[in-house]
Amino acid sequence: MIRRLQQLEKAASALEPAAGKRKKTRDKVIAYGEEFLTGIESLKAYDYTADKGVGLLDSPVSEQGLDIEQVLDLLKSNVDTHGLNPASGGYLGFIPGGGIYYSALGDYLADVTNRLAALFFGSPGAVRMENMMISWLAGILGFPATAAGNLTSGGSIANLIAVVTARDAKGIGSKKVPVSVIYLTQQTHHSVQKAIRIAGLSECILRYVPMDSQYRMNAGELESAIRSDKKNGFNPFLVVASAGTTDTGAVDPLEKIGEIAAAEGLWFHADAAYGGFFILTEEGKIKLAGIEKADSVSIDPHKGMFLPYGLGAVVVKDMNSLRNSHYYLASYLQDAQGTNEEISPSDLSPELTKHFRGLRMWLPLKLLGTKPFVAALEEKLLLAKYFHREIVKLGFESACEPDLSVVTYRWIPKTGNPDDFNKRLAEEVVKDGRVFISSTVLDGKVTLRLAILSFRTHLKTIRLTLEILREKVELLEG
Repeated sequence: MIRRLQQLEKAASALEPAAGKRKKTRDKVIAYGEEFLTGIESLKAYDYTADKGVGLLDSPVSEQGLDIEQVLDLLKSNVDTHGLNPASGGYLGFIPGGGIYYSALGDYLADVTNRLAALFFGSPGAVRMENMMISWLAGILGFPATAAGNLTSGGSIANLIAVVTARDAKGIGSKKVPVSVIYLTQQTHHSVQKAIRIAGLSECILRYVPMDSQYRMNAGELESAIRSDKKNGFNPFLVVASAGTTDTGAVDPLEKIGEIAAAEGLWFHADAAYGGFFILTEEGKIKLAGIEKADSVSIDPHKGMFLPYGLGAVVVKDMNSLRNSHYYLASYLQDAQGTNEEISPSDLSPELTKHFRGLRMWLPLKLLGTKPFVAALEEKLLLAKYFHREIVKLGFESACEPDLSVVTYRWIPKTGNPDDFNKRLAEEVVKDGRVFISSTVLDGKVTLRLAILSFRTHLKTIRLTLEILREKVELLEG
């Protein structure tokens, strides 16, 4: 047995490389990253390739490892040169993510130290840091110091946590589900629909509140619907408003919705995954006024704070409601249940094992302060206004003034079907690859959309986009 143990220890020792080996590998990885960042301006926002990285499958996992040079070559040839490049300033479709460098260093340190940011007992410092980030978010949202929350993988899990908390806080058991009502709009993000289903509320009545011409929830219609439902014996319990929709960037009238929800006894959830961080700007404070009235808010640092993918957040005004929905005491964790000065993240979300996500947010904030983040957000708001003005000058239709940093627009061709034309126009721009745009359907019409949120998107990017759109329209119209 001893001899076998010694053999196994020797074979497993590769998992603990010596300092020299670590340095050699790390230097190659850092050089790869530096090459990528140095050339980011020349890289396409979308790269059409025939093989789509299929060569990766020619190198399956095996008993023997490869040199770092071979591994990085596989990565470059099959992953980093195909499809969408979310690190590009030309990424102007969907809702852009970020990827600021200091967050990568935070992730590196979090992975090397491998702190378990789930239990205060296990890592008091990591938990304090994550709770500190939640407190900062609560502060900018206008929530009280007693609010609590969780750093999640993204807006989808944040919305799920909020919906589950609302369900339990309002006592929606199985018998009440069929008569209970949730209010939202057709522009509410689909992750809310998924959360409703996963939370066992798919048999609730989903009331889609009419919107105004700018795709914002009509607060008067919401109030009328709630009162009508109560009169007819239904149980209204949740309203979901958007603080920046994905399709159009519209901000629902949060102030009025908050007043209605409070008066009628509904839980008010604001999905601010995309738009929430604009509250750091003076214009954003005006646009998002009333978000402080929400009972819960989802907000994504990997969007409005330009951090790498994999960091969302949910903030709930009543910590007890959040904890009551997610707390569980397992017997094998009884040693970790002493007197805690901070609440553990595992008590506030479905996760127990949890990556130390807070470090990727804390490190850039400590190194840079908030000033450059605010400047970048204000820049995006102005770029959206500039694009909207200029795209209309080019002859495009753009019915909606941008609330935040999403602009919708479409071209009406001289002949032919406008929907087909705009689909082809989007395809041509994406094939060109210098910038990436996306499309949606509004009022049954194919509509192009520009989402400006990358920290690398600047005036020259928007001017290039306008020029590409002009070129492609001329090409398609012959």
